[in-house]
Amino acid sequence: MAKGGFPGGFNINNMIKQAQQMQEEIKKMQEELMQKTVEATVGGGMVKAVANGRKELVSIEINPAVVDKDDVETLEDLVLAAVNQALRNAEEMIASEMAKITGGLNIPGLF
Repeated sequence: MAKGGFPGGFNINNMIKQAQQMQEEIKKMQEELMQKTVEATVGGGMVKAVANGRKELVSIEINPAVVDKDDVETLEDLVLAAVNQALRNAEEMIASEMAKITGGLNIPGLF
């Protein structure tokens, strides 16, 4: 039997190498995701939120036409909707990139 081998052809050394390679790929992907952004626009373009691959909000743009001192609630709702959608978009981007590395295998704690 080969070193590190088990009956049935299972080789622990190969498994460790594959895990290390996946770790390196994940680290590289995490660095790349920090540079990528996603955005969400709501209210017909009145509010835009941009988030990065670390699920951080990086900018908000508000069209001055939506600013009404007598109706702050509408602006608040639009900002919340844009931010929440941008963060969901970031989650989807991360999941998509992770699936490329893990083959769709959900590994808890990676992000």
